[in-house]
Amino acid sequence: MTKKEFIDEMAKKAKVTKVDATKAYDAFLGTVSEFLVKGERVTLLGFGTFSIQKRAARTARNPQSGAMIKVPAKKVVKFKAGADLSTKVAKKK
Repeated sequence: MTKKEFIDEMAKKAKVTKVDATKAYDAFLGTVSEFLVKGERVTLLGFGTFSIQKRAARTARNPQSGAMIKVPAKKVVKFKAGADLSTKVAKKK
């Protein structure tokens, strides 16, 4: 699903204009991003939790050349699905 398809579906289900749905979408992503940048978790009850996880520096092998390279430490976004979402997805066939 693309951003446009998602916004179209949001507008239809919420019975709002596509402009309003786009504003809501952008506000949601901006808010979640802000909190994650601050290092805070974002928990949406029934949907899931977004959090930041730290990955340690490590040494890896370049698959093309076989040379060893150093991969620096970094932070990555992690999402853990909530129970309601997991149940809905598991039941869908």
